[in-house]
Amino acid sequence: MATPLRIALAGLGTVGAGVIRLLESNAGLIARRAGRPIEIVAVSARDRAKDRGVDISRFAWEDDMTAMAARADVDVVVELVGGSDGPALTLARNALSSGKALVTANKAMIAHHGLSLADAAAAAGVPLKFEAAVAGGIPVIKGLREGAAANEIERIYGILNGTCNYILSTMEDTGRDFADVLKDAQELGYAEADPTFDIEGIDAAHKLSILAAIAFGARIDFPSVETEGIARLRAADIEQAAALGFVIRLIGISDTEAGPDGEETLFQRVCPYLVPRDHPLAHVDGPTNAVVAEGNYSGRLLFQGAGAGDGPTASAVVADIIDIARGELGAPFSVPVAELKPMPKADAGHRIARDYLRFMVADRPGVLAEIAAAMRDAGVSIESLIQKGRREEGGEVMVSIVTHEGPEANVDRALELLQGSPSLTEPPLVMQLLAS
Repeated sequence: MATPLRIALAGLGTVGAGVIRLLESNAGLIARRAGRPIEIVAVSARDRAKDRGVDISRFAWEDDMTAMAARADVDVVVELVGGSDGPALTLARNALSSGKALVTANKAMIAHHGLSLADAAAAAGVPLKFEAAVAGGIPVIKGLREGAAANEIERIYGILNGTCNYILSTMEDTGRDFADVLKDAQELGYAEADPTFDIEGIDAAHKLSILAAIAFGARIDFPSVETEGIARLRAADIEQAAALGFVIRLIGISDTEAGPDGEETLFQRVCPYLVPRDHPLAHVDGPTNAVVAEGNYSGRLLFQGAGAGDGPTASAVVADIIDIARGELGAPFSVPVAELKPMPKADAGHRIARDYLRFMVADRPGVLAEIAAAMRDAGVSIESLIQKGRREEGGEVMVSIVTHEGPEANVDRALELLQGSPSLTEPPLVMQLLAS
């Protein structure tokens, strides 16, 4: 019998327990596909006594998870603890420097430290795998690195956070407001007690920065991702989008373009978009993820499935372990880390788009004229304008504008002209219309 691949598992939450169950229930199948048995030899978590629905008594226990990297009976360290820094990062660095392969589902750590970890993996000649860090059980990283490897990726975008997608699609189906649906999402376990990372778009931005590096051969640049969440959306915005033939989804989108000096620049943005009803992403409901990659020979590729949960995420983790058992090394970001290109942040001002702008204004004469004048002076062409009174909110009026195509800088200028206006009861909301 072939020598087993020996695993140390840090983190026994939902996903960690799922990995144990999957390796047990599909042990024979996994061994045949991996070419050797895969077995867990050591585990670590905060609370040894906690009932996780799996038997961990047969595994060695480490109170200090970072010590697992030094164990002589371990070939692969699996990190499922989370957090961009702290013990998770220490474990990852120790594992690689000790010549252990590393598998992680930690998107924050890869977004912040992926380059240095890839350097360490290359120096040690061991694999670094993180399929589960992006889109849960959807094999989008493998799809980009392997299935689309012959293609130049022209654009990558998608729904990268299941919590936000559940909230938005539920608002769409029920007509309820954001705060009400968020509370339900927390009760159902789709949103954390502190949902900031999800609803402010940070989780999606972590994932987008990883996908952009793989798709475009760029060095990860998470700080340059333009990020806006969904907390300011109202049921009225969902209703207005539907009347225009759109749904609203939190979209992460990235592409490259030539900069002013001819250098290649990287555009990365996460924010709510109006998605045409005939677009594949418009039909992605609930806590689901979907990623679209546009290759110059493959055309549009759609990856869709569960973006979280014990089963799908454990599936992605074990798929990485199987690759390691087969001896498949591969560059973590498609090309050797030394060949990843530093790309400056793209200037979005010249990009051409149609926009939806929502203004909450005082119900008094002259407000529409003030808004229209700002649009005119900034060179923004208005396609449609709708005004709706909201008497239950003290005479506040919602004004919605859809623009014709034009440079983003013009819309920015119009909002600058309106800044500080006593007519506005809150800052304007801007969402782009996703191009088909």
